[in-house]
Amino acid sequence: MKISDIIKPIAVLVCICLVVTGTLAYVNSVTQPIITKAEEDEAAAARKEVLPKADNFTPIEKKLPEGVLDAYKADNGSGFVFTVSEKGYGGDIKLICGLNPDGSVCAVKTLSHAETSGIGSRVADNQSGYGKNYTGKTSKDYEEVDALSGATISSKAYKKAVGDAFKAFDAVKEAQ
Repeated sequence: MKISDIIKPIAVLVCICLVVTGTLAYVNSVTQPIITKAEEDEAAAARKEVLPKADNFTPIEKKLPEGVLDAYKADNGSGFVFTVSEKGYGGDIKLICGLNPDGSVCAVKTLSHAETSGIGSRVADNQSGYGKNYTGKTSKDYEEVDALSGATISSKAYKKAVGDAFKAFDAVKEAQ
């Protein structure tokens, strides 16, 4: 066996890997701005959905409580929107919560979750209507919302996420 019989296949594989890697890098550079724009548009639509009276939103650049991913203030003073995340039974539950200027919940929407299908997902699913139980609630009475039977851990995570939004509201309303 000659040394070239060993080196030739290795060289071919290295060339193939370089071409594939270069192609993937190029495709990523082309699609990444499109993906980022789509995510930004989706987030803007979710903010508008949970605080429909708002015209535009300005991000709040302030240290936020743990569990709060971002915060926005409606430019017309109609309230605040917070993206929050808490650990549920199957993984993180990511919510977007719109709060009116008086601190009451305007609406809550699930952005993503990894809860068990059929049980925990009843809490996190937007179609289930569980989030509507928080509409109109304030930091003083949101804990009165009952957990769903069989999905206690998911319900507690959802409730904690809404509580995180109230903590963020208290932190940002004083700074405004």
